[in-house]
Order: sequence, then C-alpha cells, then structure tokens
Amino acid sequence: MSDAVERLAQVKDNIGKAGRAAGREAGSVALVAVSKTFTADDIRPVIEAGQRVFGENRVQEAQGKWSALRQEFPDLELHLIGPLQSNKAKEAVALFDVIETVDREKIAAELAKEIARQGRAPRLYVQVNTGSEPQKAGIGPKEAVAFVNRCREVHGLAIEGLMCIPPADENPGPHFALLEKLAREAGVGKLSMGMSGDYELAVAFGATSVRVGSAIFGGR
Repeated sequence: MSDAVERLAQVKDNIGKAGRAAGREAGSVALVAVSKTFTADDIRPVIEAGQRVFGENRVQEAQGKWSALRQEFPDLELHLIGPLQSNKAKEAVALFDVIETVDREKIAAELAKEIARQGRAPRLYVQVNTGSEPQKAGIGPKEAVAFVNRCREVHGLAIEGLMCIPPADENPGPHFALLEKLAREAGVGKLSMGMSGDYELAVAFGATSVRVGSAIFGGR
C-alpha cells in the first residue's frame, strides 16, 4: 500500500469522526483530493483505493493528465479549485464537473456562454474572499449574496454553493462561520471549505466538501 493510500484512509477516518462529533449525517461531507502538481502515476493508486473526487488548480495542467485517467476511470469527478481566467472558460466547461471559483461578472458571462454553446453544465460555486485579502481571488463578503443573485438572474447560472480559502495567518473558524451565513442568505446548500490543516474544523462548521491535498499526497 502506498503512503498516499494510507494517508487517504486516515483523512477519511478523520472526516467521519469530525462529522459524528458535530452530529452530521454519515456521508454528508465529500472529500476532494487535491492533486495539483502531482502526476497521473502519483494519483492512480489513490483512485484505485476508491477515491473518485479530485481538485485541480489550473485548467492546462488538468487537461494534460486527466484525459487518459478519465478514459481508464470514467466515474471520476473533477473540480476546478484555482482561479479561472475568462479565456479558459471554454476548456473549463469541457473538462470539469464542478467549477468552484466563479468570482466576477466576466467569468459568469463567459461560463454562461460556454454552457449554452457546449450543452454541458458543470456545477458552480461562487468563491468568497472572506478575509478581503487584496492578493486573493474571490468576491468580497459584502457583495457575495448580490453576486449569486446576479449569476442566477442575469446570466442564468445555477449556483449550488460557496467556497472560501481563509487567510493563512488567521483562525479559520470565523471565516467558515461567515461562509455558512452567506450561503444561508444566498439560498445555496453547498459549502466548500477546509484544507489539509483545518478540514476537521470545517466539518464542524458545516462544510459539505473539504479540499485536502498535502495530507493525502504529501508535500509538493
């Protein structure tokens, strides 16, 4: 058994324990294994161990390694969890099952155009910059609910959830609580929050999916 497969089992066990401690239903938290920078050979043992949901940061990198893997394992689900450039909307809609980083009007418009053109509708999340960090992608918390509504009403997009990446040097708990509050106000049911260092806390705050990379695949 590879180290990654052992760590995958541990992460799944930790998610289950955190869910039970928070009174969550079994199976209510999905694990997105973040495979960015890792090769198809690194990823394959994790797939063979039963993991089916993966996250990638870059459209081009994902295209290079997932086309062959998806032919081999057709039931895989692929999430885009890195910033999306408008000129990559076509490729993103074609490749990803979930796009978690809708964060501005131009992206919403390009996605709407490509969804209509391709007849393929990935599930969509709005990324919220809960820490209002100038260097980080995401819509500001004060604009988030209105932006979700515009995505629906102006662009005809079905937004299913919200996603955040809390500031690295802050307690993530208040950021998770803020995202949960915004999701209720926006009328969306899914919360993508929590990474390798804080995914158990995110489960306690209501995450429906956690994005875990180094705790499974090791250091990059």
